[in-house]
Amino acid sequence: MPIHKEGYPFIALFAGMNLIAFLIAFWLGFLLLPLTIWCVAFFRDPERTAPQGAGLIICPADGKLLPVVQAVPPEELGLGPTPRTRLSVFMNVFNVHVNRSPVTGTVIGKSYRPGKFFNASFDKASVFNERMSLRVRPAGETGDARDLAVVQIAGLVARRIVCDVGPGQGVERAGRFGIIRFGSRVDVYLPPGCSVLAEAGAFVRAGQTILARFE
Repeated sequence: MPIHKEGYPFIALFAGMNLIAFLIAFWLGFLLLPLTIWCVAFFRDPERTAPQGAGLIICPADGKLLPVVQAVPPEELGLGPTPRTRLSVFMNVFNVHVNRSPVTGTVIGKSYRPGKFFNASFDKASVFNERMSLRVRPAGETGDARDLAVVQIAGLVARRIVCDVGPGQGVERAGRFGIIRFGSRVDVYLPPGCSVLAEAGAFVRAGQTILARFE
């Protein structure tokens, strides 16, 4: 299983501590071994094949799809005060945490905002928690009518958001763009005129599950 580059320092730390524990006492090393295995599993980065088809909006994260709501997107992205359909994926500490782009297009806005660290499954996490917001314009669009927002949100345990793309850079549908450590959520704010295809409560996969479709 491929490992995300962000994981190597943590895996080395966990493995080193586990080795020291084994040298002190076998039972202690054995006791800590599940934590080392979990650390390796947390940073796994499996290959994904995106569904094909025009107008598809793909899931950006593995986890549980929370209830679909109408909400105002982050003001720092300049998408206006009108509420949009928001799809939120909650990632627990056992899910794959590599984030993938919902569409092929261009990043035209990026903004980081520090904040609190409420449990990411709470609705207020979208408003108050630390976040990294991207505004993405789908390929072939010349105006902002179909711009969507993708927001990485730190959770109760997460303390580090990594986003590898910035304004002017292209993204591919299901292409990797970042990771969040450890336990978090990703919100997608849809532009008007989209049909939601995924059901709240379902387990969804980054780069594979179809969340919505442009009409």
